[in-house]
Amino acid sequence: MNTVNWQGVYPALLTPFTSNDCIDFTLFEKNLNTGIEAGIDAAVLCGSLGEASTLTAEEKQNLLCCANEVANDRIPVIINIAEQATKEAVKAAENAEKYGANGLMLLPPMRYKADERETVMYFKTIAASTSLPIMLYNNPYDYKIEVTLDMLEQLSEIPTIQAVKESTRDVTNVTRIKNKFGDRFKILCGVDTLAFEELALGADGWVGGLVDAFPAETVAIYRLMKGGYYNEALKIYRWFLPLLELDIHPKLVQYIKLAATQTGLSSEYVRAPRLAIEGVEREKVLATVNHAINTRPCLPNYLQLEVLQNDVRLSLDATRKPLHV
Repeated sequence: MNTVNWQGVYPALLTPFTSNDCIDFTLFEKNLNTGIEAGIDAAVLCGSLGEASTLTAEEKQNLLCCANEVANDRIPVIINIAEQATKEAVKAAENAEKYGANGLMLLPPMRYKADERETVMYFKTIAASTSLPIMLYNNPYDYKIEVTLDMLEQLSEIPTIQAVKESTRDVTNVTRIKNKFGDRFKILCGVDTLAFEELALGADGWVGGLVDAFPAETVAIYRLMKGGYYNEALKIYRWFLPLLELDIHPKLVQYIKLAATQTGLSSEYVRAPRLAIEGVEREKVLATVNHAINTRPCLPNYLQLEVLQNDVRLSLDATRKPLHV
């Protein structure tokens, strides 16, 4: 089984659809292959950006099988679990393991705003049902339940709960978690517009959205940051920021699908009740995307930076020298 080390760039993959509302597996495979070639470190299926709430259990299974086939052990494949009932989440975890997932991303209970005791029990029950490693998704901004430090302390006794997708939108939470738990939990930034800041504060990875449209630029920022090339990373990040802001809009699915369509990696089709954007709204997003494409930076040779455990080294030279374009 492909080991999940919870560091690097993890795209929250889109679920492309055809005009007749079926999953477009050709585009899905193209997006994933392009990401792998650009240097992504794992892939996350069926998250919010993947329109998980509109997918059937069979479709999720088919996406997982397809992703495993495309990945072909080159990267780990992680699937998100977002259920209303604990027993349904347990079933989803068991099926994920059965059909070859390498890890799980786990949201708190959906719809019901569980308290601390209920949320911890929910996580513990699911973890007990599977041997797969787990990343908790901490996003109180959108899902109204915060995974607090006290909750993490209670969950730290479970070895398979290994990482936190940090989406509180408070960058200081990275330091709070590191101060309290050291390296017990890996931390992956879950908000595109805060990735530079959280990586600078010691986040181990980046679960990204715009990586679905611009994988090379995303991986370049991560690798450069971890290699200490902050100025080089910042130059790319400043170019990227108008695009990254598409990730923090309620219509992030439509916006990022449009961006990925412009780079040939998705289609605009979404599943109802979502509707593809149109009119002035579409033109505004297109203007942002097309300007970025027309001013796309020339990237340094970021793939020469090899990630090893918690460190990054130059695979060709142990000293910090200018990167060649």
